[in-house]
Amino acid sequence: MVIDRVIEPILKSLARQYPVITITGPRQSGKTTLCRKVFSKKAYINLEALDTRQFAREDPRGFLSKYPDGAILDEIQRVPELLSYIQVLVDEKKKTGQFILTGSQQFEVITNITQSLAGRTALLKLLPFSIEEIKGIKEIPSIDDLLLKGFYPRIYDMDLNPTQALGDYIETYVERDLRQIISIRDLGLFQKFLKLCAGRIGQILNMHSLANDVGVSHTTVRNWVTILEASYIIFLLHPFFRNISKRLVKSPKLYFYDVGLVSYLLGIETARQISRDPLRGNIFENMVVVEALKHRVNSGKRSNISFYRDSIGNEVDMIYEIGTEVFPVEIKAGATITNDYFKGLKNFAKIHPHLPWGGGIFYGGDEVQIRSGYKIYPSTKVHEMLKSVESGV
Repeated sequence: MVIDRVIEPILKSLARQYPVITITGPRQSGKTTLCRKVFSKKAYINLEALDTRQFAREDPRGFLSKYPDGAILDEIQRVPELLSYIQVLVDEKKKTGQFILTGSQQFEVITNITQSLAGRTALLKLLPFSIEEIKGIKEIPSIDDLLLKGFYPRIYDMDLNPTQALGDYIETYVERDLRQIISIRDLGLFQKFLKLCAGRIGQILNMHSLANDVGVSHTTVRNWVTILEASYIIFLLHPFFRNISKRLVKSPKLYFYDVGLVSYLLGIETARQISRDPLRGNIFENMVVVEALKHRVNSGKRSNISFYRDSIGNEVDMIYEIGTEVFPVEIKAGATITNDYFKGLKNFAKIHPHLPWGGGIFYGGDEVQIRSGYKIYPSTKVHEMLKSVESGV
């Protein structure tokens, strides 16, 4: 089943403006399916195939000459030397929408792209399904089911057992992608590190503490964190710093791009186990933060989210920036709204009083509420609240 992705109109529009489009994102986020759907008349080449990769490396001109009208080149990081030859071709032809490139190692791809195709390519990210996209194919599962299953398209397309599918995903990632990026002597230690990261989601990243718990050096942990970022396993949410004189936390928070992977790494196998897990609130928060991130990248925009925390513990889970304005948001897994939900927003308003949209709360309930100065939305309607704020409603 091929479903419409929210990012499709942006992709089509950019293909009419740029000679090359580059799409990065996690493995199995749907990049290949999206490209073959939108550009169905273009030749498709998978650079993971050994014989294809050898041809492209040994005779790049001959390889590209087979595709005079351009092509979809999947996993371009496997043959980065092609990029210089693509640059020459697109400069000669001066046509838009010639090559569609995909990659699942963001730093490596983007570094090579910016060196070879600066000004010639648009950059997009495709993350796994958003809740908005799942609504297009089936009834939304319960919150606990969402936290267990995560959002990788194959789990929904093929109705896979999430524990099995996510276990295979991690094993494939460790066995294949890691060996491409870096040589890790002890895979067991790295897998322990992955599980410990899952246990720290939504928390301030403390490299020294993590290194001590894994049993490796601080430098090794820093390198491994970079690897997880590069391969779209984790992302770091950085703190908000705008014109505030108070002492603020400077370290980022740790999140995963997909909460299903978190549940798998924590050993959770059923929605019932999720409901009782002490980290359920953290996993819920992770899901909402990533939904906000998907809302941005599916619009072809860069991340605009951060968090606020000062040195005495006042915090707001997410700061959503719109131009020069900010919209503070709290994330609460409970289904019943209490006065405590507003505490962080009220503290933030004291030090940042100009809040044209007030504040927001995403929670585990079902109703949309508008209270004086606050928008309160279910976690399944993240894009709806953010659209309302962006449109000035």
